[in-house]
Amino acid sequence: MEAAMAITTKYCQKELEEYGTCVVSNPASWQEKCLDLKLKVAQCTSSHPVIRKIQTDCAGEFSVFERCLRENQSSAEACQPHLTRFLACVETVDLSGIANAAPQPT
Repeated sequence: MEAAMAITTKYCQKELEEYGTCVVSNPASWQEKCLDLKLKVAQCTSSHPVIRKIQTDCAGEFSVFERCLRENQSSAEACQPHLTRFLACVETVDLSGIANAAPQPT
């Protein structure tokens, strides 16, 4: 989860900040009032070229990590080796030419 947040924060910071501000500003009704901003965060994370490239290139490693989390819900630390492999894969993804690209419509 931390890895996903780090990637999301890096490439969708504006959307996350707007959503966070809305949640803080509307403590009693944020689920309703901030829904559109939550959807913008989701759209950014699913359409940003860097995130899409990572999803494609590291799909196998992420799948194994995700399966481990499902199987070890009360002990996520058991999945640390899988997370480490996923993050190592992320580090090897060739992002040249797309690192500053704008999100693409999905």
